[in-house]
Amino acid sequence: MRLIVQVGFTALTNGYVLGFIKGKIYKGPTKALCVPGLNCYSCPGALGACPIGSLQAVLGSRNYRFSFYIIGFLIFIGSLIGRFVCGWLCPFGLIQDLLYKIPFFRNRKRKNLPGHKWLVWLKYVILVVFVILLPMFYVDIIGQGSPWFCQFICPSGTLTAGIPLVLLNEDLRGAIGFLFAWKAAILAAVVFLSIMVYRPFCKYLCPLGAIYGLFNPIALYRYQVDETKCNRCGSCQRACKMDIRVWETPNSRECIRCGDCIKSCKRGAICTTMKKNKEKEQE
Repeated sequence: MRLIVQVGFTALTNGYVLGFIKGKIYKGPTKALCVPGLNCYSCPGALGACPIGSLQAVLGSRNYRFSFYIIGFLIFIGSLIGRFVCGWLCPFGLIQDLLYKIPFFRNRKRKNLPGHKWLVWLKYVILVVFVILLPMFYVDIIGQGSPWFCQFICPSGTLTAGIPLVLLNEDLRGAIGFLFAWKAAILAAVVFLSIMVYRPFCKYLCPLGAIYGLFNPIALYRYQVDETKCNRCGSCQRACKMDIRVWETPNSRECIRCGDCIKSCKRGAICTTMKKNKEKEQE
């Protein structure tokens, strides 16, 4: 079910097929609206805008320093479902899921990179430095900042926008240089790691996941553990590809709400707030 939702939502939010045929970016009215996941504005098929790209554009603008719409959108989605977006609605999350299923390095598949406990904080550093501070304060002569994360890091933008646009436009092929090579190298590294390690970009680099993760403990859609049923057997952590001790922190900032822990629990000790509320109504 999760894979079907991921594919369906990716197709829905990137449904401008003519963009891939002509190599042009869609600029219709829906581009003024953000989609929940990391979905590059410049992707030829994108019908909406990426919230991280939009946030940088506003913070780096010479005319604006704050966007009530974008901040409000992130707060609304975060407080409603938290990192459910990462697990079910993000196109680049889907790509990483599919890469991890590739049967290469079968004996070397792992959940985390060495130093995982510290590396998970890197995405918060990227959020603060590349998404907020640099666009706001490192500006040009007219006071205009740059979208630093999109420009220098984001592998999702390289894969879904940079590469397709370069392949489809001869003029762009003649203009590529070091920056494109740098972004391609980051993408290649993320792709390679994604085959061996589950969702390395989501765990260590994604600023959008960092934002939504802050809302996981308070989101309307959360996980709950029934301590009268839980015997701390660890089956939930073994099933969790984000490697979370679910019985201790069911609403960890790293949880992407994939539901694997719920399926793995033979005692039915883990459930969602939606299911819990439904059971209360039936009683």
